[in-house]
Order: sequence, then C-alpha cells, then structure tokens
Amino acid sequence: MARATKAEALETRSRILDAAEDVFHRQGVARTSLAEIAQAANVTRGAIYWHFKNKLELFNAMCERVRLPMVEMVRESAEGTGDDPLGQLQVTCLFVLRETAVNPHARKVFAILFHRCEYSDTAQEFIALQQDTLNTGARNIERTLKNAVAHGQLSPDLDTKLAAILFHASWRGLLSNWLISPESFDLARDAQRLVDACMDSLQQAPSLRRSAG
Repeated sequence: MARATKAEALETRSRILDAAEDVFHRQGVARTSLAEIAQAANVTRGAIYWHFKNKLELFNAMCERVRLPMVEMVRESAEGTGDDPLGQLQVTCLFVLRETAVNPHARKVFAILFHRCEYSDTAQEFIALQQDTLNTGARNIERTLKNAVAHGQLSPDLDTKLAAILFHASWRGLLSNWLISPESFDLARDAQRLVDACMDSLQQAPSLRRSAG
C-alpha cells in the first residue's frame, strides 16, 4: 500500500511538472500563478505545496528534470576525470542540441529559460537562479578547456577564459535562435557540423591566443 502511495505521489509530482512546463511556456513565468498550474495539472494548490514550497522551487525542479543530465556531463569534463576532456565537451554539446530538437520537455524548458522568463521586478529570484546557472556553466567550460590544454588537446597559449565565453555563447545562441525559428535550420541534422565548427575555433583561431592580446 505504501509503495502504491509513493508511486501515486511521484505520478502527481510529474504531472505538476508537466503542467508547469505547459503553462510557463504559454504565459511566461511572471504571469503564471500556482493556481493556474494546479488547474492545468488537475490537482489542488495543496497538492502543489506538498511537493514544492513555492513557485521558485517548482520552477527549479522543472528545469533540473531536463538539465541535470547535461549539468552532470559538463561537470564530468570540468573535473578532469577522463583523458579526453575536449571529446567529453563535444559529446555534451551534441547531446544538448539534439535533445532540444527531439525531446518536447527539453524544448519547452529551454524555450522558457531563454524566452519566457521575463525580466521584471517580480521575477528577480528567477533571474538570479538563471544567472547562477549561466555563470556555473561558463566556469565549467573554462575548467574543461584548461583540462584540454593540460592533456595537449589545445594550445598552451589558448586564452581559456575568452575561449569559454565564446564557446558558451555560441551553443546557447544556437539553441536560442532555433527555439525562436525552428524552421530556419535543422538542429538535429546540423548539430554535428555546428559543434565541429565551435571546436575548430578553439583549436585554430589566432584571436583566441593570449599572444593576440
């Protein structure tokens, strides 16, 4: 009986997260209330508060459900546990792009993060969460590039901070542009070549060398 109750609770939590995706995506984060999410999930507000203490915690759980595998992949390459940090970074970027193209949950969550999380006085906590995630991602990419330099995969003269800024902005920009206009290019088909081009810039661009500064 307890097992069935736990299963039901997990199913309700999943249904709430699905509803949050739909309503946030349709209305934006700032204009969405927990009452509207509860209605979309066909649960009471009390059921939402049983799983999440507030809208920010629900928003974060919705993001983490999609983002956690990607974050773990980036962290693995940043921590230097393998002997191919550049290859790990490439695999991670390909996974993120292709997952966004084919997984409806990933597509909606990234669309919310990039385009439906309004900058307003009422959304400061959500914006701060976004900024922290963005900064952490950029730092992990820089650590990965330093590991790649240490493994001889990139030039010892690479400006890893500048290269990380460019690389991070490039794949975030690909996601953002495709989410605005999916018909403008085939993300799933072109992901490999696009990521390869980013990798080429890390290995070959003279402007990313410290000597260029």
